[in-house]
Amino acid sequence: MSDLPTGTVTFYFSDIEGSTRLIQQLGDRYPEVLLAHHNIQRESLAANGGHELRTEGDSFFIVFDSAVKACVGAAAVQKALSEYHWPDGGQVQVRIGLHTGEATLVGNEYLGIDVHRAARVASAAHGGQVILSETTHALVDHALPPAITLKDLGMHRLKDLARPERLFQLMVDGLPAEFPKLRTLEATPNNLPTQLTSFIGRDDQVRDAKVLLARARLLTLTGPGGTGKTRLSLQIAADVMDQFPDGVYFVPLSAVHDPELVPSAIAQALSVQSTGSRRPIEVLVDYLHDKRMLLVLDNFEQLLPAAPVTTTLLEGSLGLRVLVSSRAVLHVYGEQEFPVPPLALPDLKALPNLTVLSQFEAVRLFIERAVAVKPDFEATNENAPAIAGICERVDGLPLAIELAAARIKLFSPQALLSRLEKSLSAALGTGARDLPGRQQTLRGAIQWSYELLDAGERRLLARFSVFARGGSLEELEAVCGPAADLGGREVVDALDLLADQSLLRRVPEFDEPRFLMLQTIREFAAERLAESDEADRIRDRHLEAFISLAQQAQAQLFGRQRKEWLDRLEVDHDNFRSALEWAIASGNTRKALCLGGSFWRYWQMRGHIHEGRARMQEVLAMPGVEAFPNEHLQALEAAGGLAYWQADMAAAQVFYDASLQLTRQVGDKRAIANAIYNDAFPILVVRVEPERARTLLREALPLFEELKDEAGVGRTYWGLGNADYFQQDFEAARQKLQAAQAIFRRLDARFDLAWSLHTLGLVTLKMGSVDAARPYFTEALTMFAEA
Repeated sequence: MSDLPTGTVTFYFSDIEGSTRLIQQLGDRYPEVLLAHHNIQRESLAANGGHELRTEGDSFFIVFDSAVKACVGAAAVQKALSEYHWPDGGQVQVRIGLHTGEATLVGNEYLGIDVHRAARVASAAHGGQVILSETTHALVDHALPPAITLKDLGMHRLKDLARPERLFQLMVDGLPAEFPKLRTLEATPNNLPTQLTSFIGRDDQVRDAKVLLARARLLTLTGPGGTGKTRLSLQIAADVMDQFPDGVYFVPLSAVHDPELVPSAIAQALSVQSTGSRRPIEVLVDYLHDKRMLLVLDNFEQLLPAAPVTTTLLEGSLGLRVLVSSRAVLHVYGEQEFPVPPLALPDLKALPNLTVLSQFEAVRLFIERAVAVKPDFEATNENAPAIAGICERVDGLPLAIELAAARIKLFSPQALLSRLEKSLSAALGTGARDLPGRQQTLRGAIQWSYELLDAGERRLLARFSVFARGGSLEELEAVCGPAADLGGREVVDALDLLADQSLLRRVPEFDEPRFLMLQTIREFAAERLAESDEADRIRDRHLEAFISLAQQAQAQLFGRQRKEWLDRLEVDHDNFRSALEWAIASGNTRKALCLGGSFWRYWQMRGHIHEGRARMQEVLAMPGVEAFPNEHLQALEAAGGLAYWQADMAAAQVFYDASLQLTRQVGDKRAIANAIYNDAFPILVVRVEPERARTLLREALPLFEELKDEAGVGRTYWGLGNADYFQQDFEAARQKLQAAQAIFRRLDARFDLAWSLHTLGLVTLKMGSVDAARPYFTEALTMFAEA
């Protein structure tokens, strides 16, 4: 059990003011100074009952079970720091913030709005100053030692954008009592709206965006509806407010539909009025000319024709910066795009302990919002997997997570996850009534973007929904075109437009263009496809595209590019699954046989044998398989091969026997030779009828030779070599395996070559030569590792 205090606790946050300057001034001496700072903090705080939770660089996060102890500890820290003999130019000034409240203890980590509040109280202070919230003041007033008093600093809005709060300064005898104005929102003119919920996570995005905003004067935050662009833009604006003495102004554009009205909306936010015949844009240019100001333009996506307004304003004012949130980039000169990703998610296949899990942004958001609506909600080891599953199910989208957390009043996390699996939209329902209608549900957020599309873009969005995990440009062109259906645009151009609208994501990890659609958007798009008259036709196209890809890959899976092709199939595994499921569900027996028969080697080579066998069982159980003998043969070989590689020789033999019988009826020599070869191997491995296996292989060999099928000849030699090995005729085995590996080396058939070398190593080892066997094993191992 954790010994950390629970219930009402006091949080202590601190950091060193001007730490970057100290690092530059002190150079190699800085680590020594930082260590002294750490020692002073730890000694003073531990002596007063502080529990150290976290240190990061020069910052401390401490918790106390008593507000009085926290104040005394903070005073002791400042006293000790002031008395320490720092090196020249190395005076350490620490700012400290204290706030008392209720917080949720998850493992060894505190979550809740009060934690964020304490951090923001600290950020308002100056070096050498201790700031208290009103709640902490209420608990310590008239209870502190005589040497410590309190000073009322008045009402302030902190940079968490919450409601104003009265702040107090801790006054310690012998220490400075006068400081500049607090670093709160009141220090800079602004109209940033109050936020009723805390800003969670996004530390990396805030930091990176601030760096970009310092370099690029126009920064556009892009992402799908529900990603949290607006909230992120507000937090960035609050954090950089000190850099804009003339103000930071938020311009909401969601209710503006005419691009011509954008200058008027900006002027209204700035309280700038147009007079006479001058256009609002002209008045704005004059007003902003000598200003150092930040404009935050929110929801610009439906006003893209007005994008040049931003460049006009920036050209007229060198001190102006513009921060835009939009589902689409503006495509104007000087723009820097900043894609806003979903919140960080844990790996469901390897969930960490509860303390670590609760630090993932998405999980932390869910827990804090759940506690807000149901104060007795607790994250436990039992419900943690469901919480993580919920966050993953909604793609880490903040809006969706908040809507899901609101349902915790009615459902346990486990029950909510179950509902989400059935119907995302039904589970989330509607959100806060005071938000714009488009944000009240996840559907509303996506619908908002959808209604901004033209007919061709809507058609492409719906067609894209058949892709289970995105697709390459080649696949998308095969399924989603032609251009005539997309308003005359080529598929690649239309895809770029949807990506600009943040309805698709470009995937940068691949050499070839690839696009991905978030699952929540995909479900919406799939509904639009289902409502159309082309759903079956598009699904058939998708099926054909992945049959073609599987067939194209077949010939490459035994050569030097085997790994590259397996990786490519891996990326599209979900698409292959979806395509096969559609073939089965739609009763398209021929295509199901064809896809299963073409794709099985991937299942085998990448270890999805159990899944492959189950899929092939479904395929072979479809009605009318006998009507397609060639495709049926492929599927029987696939089912037999998967059973063989799973060491189910009895099942493999059944499938291979059926395949051989069918090929003899069809009369195709190549198919017969291959079926004979396959039929021999289960017999060979179980070693019950070794001569029968040899007989079959000897029957296959002249057929392959007649067909000039060198790979078939090589595999048959390998099979015969295995037969000799099992019979302990090692010299005969060695000769056949040498012949096999020579053929495969010439063909650059690396998969077959690796197995031949492996068996040759076993034979050589049995013949008593460890040194001679080692090179065979080494080369084989290298080839297996490459795959």
